[in-house]
Amino acid sequence: MSASCLSSINTCLNKPDLSRLLLRLSLGGLLLFHGWHKMMSGIGPIQGMLAAHGMPAFIGYGVYVGEVVAPILIILGVLCRLSALMVIGTMLVAWLLAGIGNTFHVDAVGAWAIESIAFYTLMSLVLLFQGAGRYSLAKNDAWR
Repeated sequence: MSASCLSSINTCLNKPDLSRLLLRLSLGGLLLFHGWHKMMSGIGPIQGMLAAHGMPAFIGYGVYVGEVVAPILIILGVLCRLSALMVIGTMLVAWLLAGIGNTFHVDAVGAWAIESIAFYTLMSLVLLFQGAGRYSLAKNDAWR
């Protein structure tokens, strides 16, 4: 391929705001499934893990912030950086409670045992540094 052809392709595909929207929809949409599950089945298991680690069970309600409220805000493009921090905090707690023993393991199909925790954390870090982008319901940049 010639340099001009590659340059044309790069110019055509250089859509940082579209990539931010796709990141937000992917991260928020996939994480919202986890939150929906907890809304339907309850957070008893999470509260049990917290209690087993000597922490107050009421902290378990924070999962609704990190897996329901934050993903909705991320999808909408409102307070994305703050929401990304909430997701990172939620994933850190999930790793400490349920995944720390699996950090250096693979599961039955060869995936990293804490792959989903790592995915949500890393994608939240990208969003933290990139922000919501232009395609957001928040018109004021401070709220993106």
